[in-house]
Amino acid sequence: MTASSRAQSFNAAAAQYAASRPSYPPALFDAVEEFTRRRLAGTRVADVGAGTGIATALLYGRGAEVIAVEPGDAMAAACRRALPDVPVVRGDGNALPLADASQDLITYAQSWQWTDPPRSVPEALRVLRTDGAMAIWWNTTAFDVPWIRAQHERIAHHCETKPAPPRRPDDNEAIRLAGLTGLRVARRQIRWSRTVTLDTHLSNIGSRSAFLVLDEARRRAFLAEERRRLRATFADDMVEETYLVDLLVATRP
Repeated sequence: MTASSRAQSFNAAAAQYAASRPSYPPALFDAVEEFTRRRLAGTRVADVGAGTGIATALLYGRGAEVIAVEPGDAMAAACRRALPDVPVVRGDGNALPLADASQDLITYAQSWQWTDPPRSVPEALRVLRTDGAMAIWWNTTAFDVPWIRAQHERIAHHCETKPAPPRRPDDNEAIRLAGLTGLRVARRQIRWSRTVTLDTHLSNIGSRSAFLVLDEARRRAFLAEERRRLRATFADDMVEETYLVDLLVATRP
């Protein structure tokens, strides 16, 4: 299964994605402001790979002049419905539909992995003003929580993907893996959690691209077994999900 196929798979589950995916903590946006030395209020921001607008809404709420860039039909439509006052344009990080030197900040929330850095980095630098910045972040697995680590391994086995190593990359490795070598990069990891119903937790799992490309029978079988497992741990059907947001903010050297 190609990366492009997995990226496009989200269009089949836009409503599920919007309803169940985790958001991001205020401390993340505080860190973006700290690293860029710029308040988000009044900042011109392009949120690339905006999806249904989860991060876009938070940037807009902080007063940013934000535009959403999203390649998928259904995801873009959901973003427009959720944020009628935010412009939504079609495009992706490899070919931004934005003018040269038009943005102060470009953000990629859970979306950088769907770009090709040899193309997306020059595109970002083209669109950014001279003192602009790229902010890239992911909600990553809290491997120190035993049930979360065990679930991560079960998902990888079922979806026939490679589980992430429990050791997190150091700063230099993270910069290299993200394709940001040659830029000035600051990094911060922020731990946070949310408590959701078991149904929402399972819907969140099912909205991941590795599941969306499976046939329905395989998806249903895993989620039914996972419901049984988790009820042994969360008797009240409320699940505490713990995340570690990994943030990289890159500027010109």
